Amino acid sequence: MIQRVLFVCLGNICRSPAAQGVFRTMAPDIEADSAATVSWHVGNAPYAPVQAAMKARGMDISDIRGRQITSDDFNKFDLIVAMDRENLAAVEELRPVGCQTPVHLLTSYLAGFEGECVPDPYYTRDFDGCLDLIEEATDALQAHLAS
Repeated sequence: MIQRVLFVCLGNICRSPAAQGVFRTMAPDIEADSAATVSWHVGNAPYAPVQAAMKARGMDISDIRGRQITSDDFNKFDLIVAMDRENLAAVEELRPVGCQTPVHLLTSYLAGFEGECVPDPYYTRDFDGCLDLIEEATDALQAHLAS
């Protein structure tokens, strides 16, 4: 049974904290966390425009702080969910030998989007479009875990 889920993106200031915020709203009984594959924003709050877009949807993620994923996270979490293929590959590079913790793209739970990436709104500036996709895919993930 999945009890702890880790969402991962590049900097842990846009996509992964948004996914963490959405998921903890949808599945409050499952612990959610987020992390980055790089150390650029360790200790920082999520990017202000992401926080504003989340607040407009009734979700506050201001308590989240950026951190970098470590190999220990494979033992701490039951599922690791990456926002894009590059971050998926970076996560897999940290996998301890013999560890079976599943690692998937968030969109792999969404019919018709398998293998697609969640676009980074830090670069695209499409915060609402990113959140729409995260909400839809996170809802599909939650439904998958409940089945």
